[in-house]
Amino acid sequence: MANKMVLERAKWGKHLIIVSIATTFGAAVPVGYNIGVINAPATYIQEWCVESFFDSFGVHLTPANLNILWSAIVSVFLVGGAVGSLGGAYIADRLGRKRSLLTCALLFVVSAILFFFCRMANSVIMLIIARLIVGLASGLTTSTLPMYMAELSPLQLRGTLGVLCSMGVTGGVVVGQIGSLQEVFGTPDLWHVALSVYAVLVVACMLPYYWFPESPKYLFIIVKDCEAAKRQLQQLRGSQIALINEELQSMENESVFQSEKRSLLSVLRDPKLLLPVILVCALQGGQQLSGINAVFYYSVSIFERSGLNSTNAKWANLGAGCINLFIAGFSPYLMAKVNRRPLAFYSCLVSGVMLAILTVIVSLIELATWLPYACIVAVFGYIIAYQMGLGPIPYFIGTELFESAPRPAAMALGSLSSWTCNFIVGMSFPSLQEAWNAFVFIPFAVVCFALSALLKFYLPETRGRDSSDIAPLVSEGFRSRPLIR
Repeated sequence: MANKMVLERAKWGKHLIIVSIATTFGAAVPVGYNIGVINAPATYIQEWCVESFFDSFGVHLTPANLNILWSAIVSVFLVGGAVGSLGGAYIADRLGRKRSLLTCALLFVVSAILFFFCRMANSVIMLIIARLIVGLASGLTTSTLPMYMAELSPLQLRGTLGVLCSMGVTGGVVVGQIGSLQEVFGTPDLWHVALSVYAVLVVACMLPYYWFPESPKYLFIIVKDCEAAKRQLQQLRGSQIALINEELQSMENESVFQSEKRSLLSVLRDPKLLLPVILVCALQGGQQLSGINAVFYYSVSIFERSGLNSTNAKWANLGAGCINLFIAGFSPYLMAKVNRRPLAFYSCLVSGVMLAILTVIVSLIELATWLPYACIVAVFGYIIAYQMGLGPIPYFIGTELFESAPRPAAMALGSLSSWTCNFIVGMSFPSLQEAWNAFVFIPFAVVCFALSALLKFYLPETRGRDSSDIAPLVSEGFRSRPLIR
């Protein structure tokens, strides 16, 4: 009863509001922006690549060579994301959660500068390096930002703040799609501006960096600076003395069992952490293997193959992004009011069903004039099902399954799984689409069904529960039975 009374007094303090808004727009949105911006101006960038290669090296790129080069430009972003994820655990513990985000901001700005000047320098190499650096920043962001927000928030608000990274990425995709429209910056003369303009948002949102608090849990459990942790909690919670005392006591209890930092290798070797690691990696990897980024990387070509002309296909692509963002706007409410297990389970299950329906529609696309529009409806239905749970939950579930010491390593492993699977989809989807045509969505549907089975039997309910209470429920590997109790 006392715990419930304390939770009811949990409020949004001004520092928590500032850091939530600034990090969402200044770190998460740029990640999504760089996913969404590359699609629409692809033809103009490819034409520039052909000219640049001839001017620089005297080489005429064949269509096959251009396809290889373009795949490298798209996919090096994902390679950077995987590498950045691996470094997330080290940087988060070495520099702290707050300075990790500053590192992300610096990488974002450096990459934007390279994007802006690559056309002036007539250098494809500069473009590729910029894509790699922005990938590093994005991987580091997705492995550290959800953890940072979860550690700043009171237990009652943890789900709401946990989905902000997902919402920011989703919103960034839409902003990138808008910025790359031909009516905005997606022209032969301005595509380099489209690739780099996000830097303005990063710089603006990092201006209040001085007022960002450091994670109290990081200070208390990792750094062992109890007084600094208490000061940060007082800054975040204000006059909520009972809540501050309870959180300090919770950190004291947690620190008894976590006396040192945990490396990636030690987390992987710990049998008690096997199941939660699998859950985090399966959710983050399955999030990508469910086909969501195949839709956003190649949605224009999907709609064109379904019978839409180029202009309508681009508008349908933007509509898909807007639907994605609109549904994501309900995520904070859902995370606060609805349990994680049913949301994740039904989201995966319905996503698989919608992908199966999409396969049938695309395979019969030429039999009726209304089927191209049914294809758009099926894509929108898939996006809605995805965004109800499979979209937001994987970003922060690791913060609820793991205690503070192994949390950075677990988040890094989950983010690595996400970026690696994203890379696999980005590289393989065009070839699979060419070979399998409509049936290219079947593997994605299978992944969704398999993931829903894993979640049904092994994902514990984490809403409103401290991570120290969750950890024992999944400590026996696949012998665990973490059903709701």
